[in-house]
Amino acid sequence: MDKWIELVKDKMGEIKITQEELGERVDMSQGGIGHWLNKRREPSIEDMNKVLKALGMDFLEVAMVLRERLDTPDDEMPMAQKYNPYFRYPVSDWQETGICEDEPGQYRFELTDYYARGAAFWLTVSGDAMTAPSGLSISEGMLILVDPDVAAEPGKLVIAQWSSSSEAVFRKLIEEGGQRYLVPLNPTYPKALFTDECRIIGVVVQATIKF
Repeated sequence: MDKWIELVKDKMGEIKITQEELGERVDMSQGGIGHWLNKRREPSIEDMNKVLKALGMDFLEVAMVLRERLDTPDDEMPMAQKYNPYFRYPVSDWQETGICEDEPGQYRFELTDYYARGAAFWLTVSGDAMTAPSGLSISEGMLILVDPDVAAEPGKLVIAQWSSSSEAVFRKLIEEGGQRYLVPLNPTYPKALFTDECRIIGVVVQATIKF
């Protein structure tokens, strides 16, 4: 709920829309919108998604998840429905990373509870350049979530692309001796100097695997 509220408030500020104007778009009073955004009342999942759509964020979706809770003295319900903001982001490809807002129907979507700062998208890891013998390792077939608006600082996992290449790469950004490099987690692959000919498409903020 908090993530949804933060997302809605940020977007309202970005497009300069008032609570009253938002209410008109979703057939709700200004007071009702205010109750939701101040957590005095909880909107239904349907209403939360109507608000996202009204703000032009059709690519996001709030979903309900079922979780089993452990029994405690204060908890007499072994099963409970938990409402948790889940967002959906499109699955892109390595040749055309990102999303084309004019063609939303061409994508499949995956859910996550990560609230993106920008127009986030998923990629499916290809190859073993980021498969490490120990420690952090992201293997082929895993899904990685890329947020273009997260600052690409040394130590972050990033998606980068050279101007001479039609395909992006997945690497770790590091800094050594005042120079920045793109480094694979697999030590059998070479590291590359990060130059002006290379751009960072986004920072990898989450990795998951589908069964």
